[in-house]
Amino acid sequence: MNIDFPLVLVFLTAVTGLIVLLDRLHFAKHREQKAAALALEGAGPDEVQEIAKPNWLIESGHSLFPVILIVLILRSFIVEPFRIPSGSMMPTLVDGDFILVSKFAYGLRLPVLHTKILPLADPERGDVVVFRFPEDPRIDFIKRVVGVPGDHIVYKNKLLTINGKPAEQVLQGEYVGRGATERMTGASVRSESIDEVKHRILVSYSPFDKDVDFVVPAGEYFVFGDNRDNSRDSRFWGTVPEANLVGKAFFIWMHWDSVDSHIDWHRIFTRIE
Repeated sequence: MNIDFPLVLVFLTAVTGLIVLLDRLHFAKHREQKAAALALEGAGPDEVQEIAKPNWLIESGHSLFPVILIVLILRSFIVEPFRIPSGSMMPTLVDGDFILVSKFAYGLRLPVLHTKILPLADPERGDVVVFRFPEDPRIDFIKRVVGVPGDHIVYKNKLLTINGKPAEQVLQGEYVGRGATERMTGASVRSESIDEVKHRILVSYSPFDKDVDFVVPAGEYFVFGDNRDNSRDSRFWGTVPEANLVGKAFFIWMHWDSVDSHIDWHRIFTRIE
C-alpha cells in the first residue's frame, strides 16, 4: 500500500495548528478565567493549577505542531530522504542505499498539489533525478537524465548518442557484487561521459535491452537507468514531464544490505555522481 506521506503531514500540520490556534483564541482564556474565579473563592493552589492546565489533546497539539511543521517544511522544500528499492541504477546506486534528494534543485513546489511556486533551475544531462512515475504518479522512480527538451537521443548497440555526439565509454572490467548486488556479478563496468558528468554504468545482456531513436519533446526529459540492461526507463514507457520532477539526488547517507544484513561503510557519506 502506497501511503501519501506529504498528504499525511499536511493533514497533521493543519489539525495540530488548528488546536493551537483555538487554544490561544478561546480555551486558554477560558481556563485562566475559571482558575481566577476559583482562586477568589479560596481554592488551593493545586486545584487552581489543575484547572489552568490544558487537557492532553491541547498539550499534544502544542508539542507536536512545531515538530510536524518543521518536518513538513524540510521535506517539502529542502531535502527528502529516499531508499533505493532496486538495482536499476547500479553501480551508482544499489538496493539498500539511503539517499538525500534536494527538493529545491529544480524549483519549489507545493506539497500534495505539486504546483511549482518558484522556478530555480532545469535538470541537466547527467543529473540523477527522482520523479513521480508517469504511468502511476503514486510511485517515485529514480533515473539519470540523458536527454533534455529538443535532444535527439539514439541508443543502439549499447552506445548512447546525444545530438549526434556519442557518449564516451571506457571499459573498466567486470562487476563483482555481494549480497543484494551479487546477481549482477560478471556484468561489464564502463565509465560513461555525458557532457561534463562522468559516471559508471553496467552493461550485460537481457530481454530488457531496447534500441531507441527519439527526439525529446518540450517540457519532457529522457531518462535511463545506469544498469542499462536491467532498467525499465524512457526506452519502454516514454519521457518524464517536468511537472513530475521531485528533486535531484545528491548524497548517500546510509546503506543496509538486507540480504547479507550488513552496513557497507564504503558507501556511506558519498556524493552521487
